[in-house]
Amino acid sequence: MPELPDVEVFTRNLNKIFASKKLGNIKIVNGDRLKDKPAEFSKALNGKTLKRIYRSGKEMRFEFTDGTLLGLHLMLTGDVFVFDKKNTHSSTIAEMHFEDGQGLALNDRMKNANIKLNPVDKAGVDAISDELNFEYLKKALQRKTTIKKILIDQDVIRGIGNSYSDEILWEARISPYSVAQAIPDEKIKELVKIIKKILKKETENIYKNFKGKVNVEVKTFLKIHTKERTESPTGEPIKIDQKGMMKTYYTDEQVLYK
Repeated sequence: MPELPDVEVFTRNLNKIFASKKLGNIKIVNGDRLKDKPAEFSKALNGKTLKRIYRSGKEMRFEFTDGTLLGLHLMLTGDVFVFDKKNTHSSTIAEMHFEDGQGLALNDRMKNANIKLNPVDKAGVDAISDELNFEYLKKALQRKTTIKKILIDQDVIRGIGNSYSDEILWEARISPYSVAQAIPDEKIKELVKIIKKILKKETENIYKNFKGKVNVEVKTFLKIHTKERTESPTGEPIKIDQKGMMKTYYTDEQVLYK
């Protein structure tokens, strides 16, 4: 699932293409799992001008000049594709046709990607916002659950998922299985800085090295959560622990707080 750096890059590049364009119509190709009806999308959006596209956590937001929002969540296997006049991609959920002939298709072979009218953000603060500070994180960590579970909880912090939580915790040398409330204050202060440093750095790495990218998450710059390495940058073996669908990558360099 694309996380903050990828989604930030996607929205920057999509904004360059579509901002200020007028939407001719939105076509729901397969809306079986959508909460809003095709007619509701059409009534809310057809003929309106797109003001901007921006990121909200791990989701995209399409803001129209009248204030209407269209939320888009790629989930695990979704992607968007820019097309001219006709969409030729398969597994399409929805198409946005703009008056200049360009369009945007939301596709997902598993049909889990989602679009929604006027979505409400999760309760968490954005991972790179000023709201994520020592005081906020200290309070959020007053739980007996693991630190990784808190980092990927979008009702606590929006934008971090499985891959970047592993990257952040390795950089901070905190075991993903550490009890959240056992982490010392100095480590919490360090963790806040590392979260923002990694997410901002990876965003710029992707943006500069993958020009115009609007789909498919980039794993190139990951140091720990990757199949391309067997050792960390400091030479320690990378361990992989799978529970259900989630794989956690970590090393013995990381301190277990309990």
